[in-house]
Amino acid sequence: MVKAITFDLWDTVIHDESDEGKRKAQGLSSKIQARRQLAHEVLNRHAPLEAETLRAAYDTMEAAFNRVWHEQHVTWTVDERVSVLLDGLGRTLPDADRAELVHGLETMEVTVPPNPIDGIHEALDALSGSYKLGVVSDAIYTPGRYLRQWLEMHDLLRHFDGFAFSDEVGYSKPHREVFASIAAQLGVEIEDMLHVGDREHNDVKGPHALGMKAVLFTATRDRDKDNSKADAICATAADLPDTIHRLVGNG
Repeated sequence: MVKAITFDLWDTVIHDESDEGKRKAQGLSSKIQARRQLAHEVLNRHAPLEAETLRAAYDTMEAAFNRVWHEQHVTWTVDERVSVLLDGLGRTLPDADRAELVHGLETMEVTVPPNPIDGIHEALDALSGSYKLGVVSDAIYTPGRYLRQWLEMHDLLRHFDGFAFSDEVGYSKPHREVFASIAAQLGVEIEDMLHVGDREHNDVKGPHALGMKAVLFTATRDRDKDNSKADAICATAADLPDTIHRLVGNG
């Protein structure tokens, strides 16, 4: 019996990369470029650093992050990322400059925020009357405290009864601990939850392995739909309530 629904954030509640158009309109670099530019600017204050050297070290740090994320189901905090970057360069930073770099990387998606998925407000309104709702999200650059700020900024925070962010739990999807954390917060068993997300491995196979149901959400990312084992596939937020009600027998 489904008693609670958990939501991925990126490309399920948040339209990932929708901030890039805003950044361009404001004359800002893309996030990929801006992160490297910020690191170069802060480091260059203390000793000259070739831009190509910084790029190579940053790319190496990113590759290491992705390997740990995918193989160990852990997302390093931004502070840990900065430590790896500095170690690779053989550099250190004064505490104030290091804090400035970490803060700038963590808040980039709050300073110029991406948009909510079209129709997600109405979908959450409709579902919150029948189920407990929770967030299960990997924190790649933006930590949980700022993702909560994004949700509050868009009047979405009020819909959710619990939050399992990878930087706070210590593990990322599809690790059992992430779903165990949100189940405990919502006061339900893991198998009494249904998860909604856009990635087959993390958001369908992971929940299925724990006895949950899963809906693959394809509104802005649909590359997994043709081979999905999801219990249902939903292409728009407007269709989510009916899709879920039909799936669990409540409509």
